[in-house]
Order: sequence, then C-alpha cells, then structure tokens
Amino acid sequence: MPLKSYGVLKGTVIDRRFASGANPHYQIHVVDDTVDYRIAVNVQSQDGSQVEYVVKSHFAHPLLQEIHELKPGFHPLESKPGGLGLDFIRGNLLDRTEFVPLPFSAPGPDNDLNEKLDHYVQRAMSDETALLYAFGERWGPENGKKDKIFGFLPGNGIHDIHMNQGNDARFKKDDGVWQDGGLLIHFPRGDQWVAIFLKFQTQAWHTDDKTGHTLDVPVSGPPSDVAGGGGGLPTVEQPDGIVRIVAALVNDVRTPERETVTLLNTSNRKIDLAGWSLADKAKSRMALTGELQPGGLTTVVVQAPMVLSNKGGLITLLNAEGLKVDGVSYTKQQVSNPGWTIVF
Repeated sequence: MPLKSYGVLKGTVIDRRFASGANPHYQIHVVDDTVDYRIAVNVQSQDGSQVEYVVKSHFAHPLLQEIHELKPGFHPLESKPGGLGLDFIRGNLLDRTEFVPLPFSAPGPDNDLNEKLDHYVQRAMSDETALLYAFGERWGPENGKKDKIFGFLPGNGIHDIHMNQGNDARFKKDDGVWQDGGLLIHFPRGDQWVAIFLKFQTQAWHTDDKTGHTLDVPVSGPPSDVAGGGGGLPTVEQPDGIVRIVAALVNDVRTPERETVTLLNTSNRKIDLAGWSLADKAKSRMALTGELQPGGLTTVVVQAPMVLSNKGGLITLLNAEGLKVDGVSYTKQQVSNPGWTIVF
C-alpha cells in the first residue's frame, strides 16, 4: 500500500549530522515558524549496497512555482497526476541514466554522499533566506519523547526521502505512484533551485501506473540494468532514451495554435512508431504513427486530447507496450516568448 502520510515539509535548515555506520542516515534539523523536524535521509541500503543519487544544481520544473507559494510547515499531498507529489518516472524529474551509486562515507574530499548532501545543506544553513522542501513520509509528533539526534521535544520528522516505488519483495508494500521522496533547496538571492534525488539499486525504473510495483520488463543487459541504474545503449527491450524528445513549440503565434513536438531516433535502426504515444501533464495521450529512420528526426503536430499548457507542463514519450521511453518538462518562463521553440 502507498505511504500513509506522504507530503512535503517547507522550512529553514538550522543543523545537520553526518551519517555513520551505526545510523546510515544523513540528518537535517529543520524548523518552520513553530515546529522542529528531523529529516532522515537514507545514504546506504539495508543490504549494505550504495545508494544512487542525482544532484541538479540548477533545477527547473513547473512544480516549483506551486511549491514556492506554500506556507512553512508540513503539507499532506495527494498521490495523483497534476498535484505536487513527486514521481521520478511520471513527473519527468530526471533521466534514469543520471543516477550514480556512491558510498555514504569515503576518505578524501567530495567523494561520498555525506559530502554531496552537506555541500548544499551547509550553504542553506549559512543563508537565512534559503528554504528546504523535504518530500517523504511524516512520523510523529512523538509526545513526551525527545528527538534522538537533535534533542528537541517532541520528536517529529520526515523520512523515506528517496524513490518509493519499484521496490523488491521486502519493501513492495511501500510502493506507490506520485509519492517519491526528495530534497529541493531554494536560494532566493539568485533564484537558484537545487534538487537532490535518491534511489536504491534494487529499485526498478519501469513500474505499474496504479500500484507502483515493478513491471516484468524483458532485459537484455547486465543485472545492473534491471534496476535502472546501469549504463549501456538502449535496446528494443530496454528502450529508455532510444528516441528522445529534443524540442517543442508550445506557445505558437498562429491562430489556431499549432503546437509541435520533435523526436530524434538516437539508434542505428529504424523504429516503427505504430502504437507509440505522447502524453501531457494530465496524462492525456496522443497516438503516433510512421517510422523514424536511424538518426532521423520527425516533428509531430499535437492533437487533442493532448494539450501543452503555456503555464508549464510535461511531455512524455511511451512505446507500444506503454513503457516510458523519454520525458521532459518545461516551465512558464520557458514559453514566455511566443513563436520560439524550446530545445531540451
């Protein structure tokens, strides 16, 4: 079943603790206007394997405008398309090939997860205008019980700050869609958003749209590719990135508008687009037809029910089996100049 109390905490960072062997969580002390919270960030899997991470130091996504307007504090979120819940796959937050496994602690500078996280958390602590947004599951308040790390009363916080779908059998009960964890930090002085996303190597990338459970996808690569963290070239069986969304005209100057999406076949083989589709932020789909030659481009005209909003949105490419092949996002600012094409 999905997480019971999924949501996002908005607050100010005032302290942190490095993960250790006894407690492999990077801990962050956050306060809103009246309440203390502890953010427990997994930096090592229970089986001892390294956690995979992505840091986007200049993150842009349409959800930022909405979460920026939230008041400080914890906000429960519905796990559904079009809301504020995170979904690494369906929300087009990142590409699976961006994930890199890293130990939580290692000799030397800037080469472990403790240090990767601490770089931005320390910066947030030294900037009184910075705000942290922690997505995950809330626990507490634990009345009459002090927090075991920072000592505030009552204990209270957020955990599951990582991907929360595609789990192996041990944690399958926690699977769900639109309930992934993550950290976003906003530095207002430069209007910079930093995004930190984490997943376990055992978690699969292709999951069921309703349950978040791992899909039985044929794999023709090494075991690391099964969980979505491996490299290698895309294949028909593992299609991630075999066709890319490389551009879109969202804000057309003509009447009626003629919105377009441009696709690139990155492979050395012809690809039949029969049964493939494009989807928008609301997951409304438009069927595709035709063929893409090796290295070929095609520009398709967007047709109803698919709509590309001028307020920001998502574009997702699905193959004939319904598996995500590629996905992008665009912001209101990116489409503020009518007639210009966005390049992804």
